[in-house]
Amino acid sequence: MTISNKIALVTGASQGIGKACAVALLGVGYTVILVARSQERLNKVAADHPGKAHPIACDVTDPEAVDRLYAVIRDRFGRLDVVFNNAGVSLPSTEIADISFDDWRNVLSVNLDGAFLIARGAFGLMRNQDPKGGRIINNGSISAHVPRIGSAAYTASKTAITGLTRTISLDGRKHDIACGQIDIGNAASDMTQAMQEGVPQADGTLRPEPVMDVALVADAVVHMAGLPLNANIQFMTIMATNMPFIGRG
Repeated sequence: MTISNKIALVTGASQGIGKACAVALLGVGYTVILVARSQERLNKVAADHPGKAHPIACDVTDPEAVDRLYAVIRDRFGRLDVVFNNAGVSLPSTEIADISFDDWRNVLSVNLDGAFLIARGAFGLMRNQDPKGGRIINNGSISAHVPRIGSAAYTASKTAITGLTRTISLDGRKHDIACGQIDIGNAASDMTQAMQEGVPQADGTLRPEPVMDVALVADAVVHMAGLPLNANIQFMTIMATNMPFIGRG
């Protein structure tokens, strides 16, 4: 199949990394299903790509809503080739004793439950389509390897994503379903503006951190998406070169 015939799904596509990756996939020829909670914001992203961008509002934490999303994809497009499982939230830096259970559950619900539901639906569709197969790219985080101070909920959710990625990779082998993960550090977007103003460090200080252009992340996701199914980038780390990761703390 050529890229112009391939269908991609991006969650969290109304802003930040998700929006950048969706636009980049559209730019190289994919038909892209844009998913987020706000239909209005999705419509704005899709407006510049008539016929190729398809905005569908969906709460990825709602199993019934995700089931309806995949029913629409199956009926309207007939198949799905690439998923960028990107939707996610975080909390301000907070010591674990001060994190409410509601805040904990919200982060885990979006970052882990939502990722599971999107991956489960994609896997089922990819397994049964003709020709079968496809690619799932999970948005992990470098925090899964080296956490930030006060990030218990976010780090726990992203550590779990790494386990999810590994397991999907195993389950997918006999179905030609590849699963990889991209771990991103300090991509410049509205969500990371605070990093340039000051981020809590492991030694208790508050210091600004370097960021990189979010377009570089989008280029990386496009590269991962475009590989033939007999090749896979299992894990990729892309980060601002001088951010505190190697030797963090």
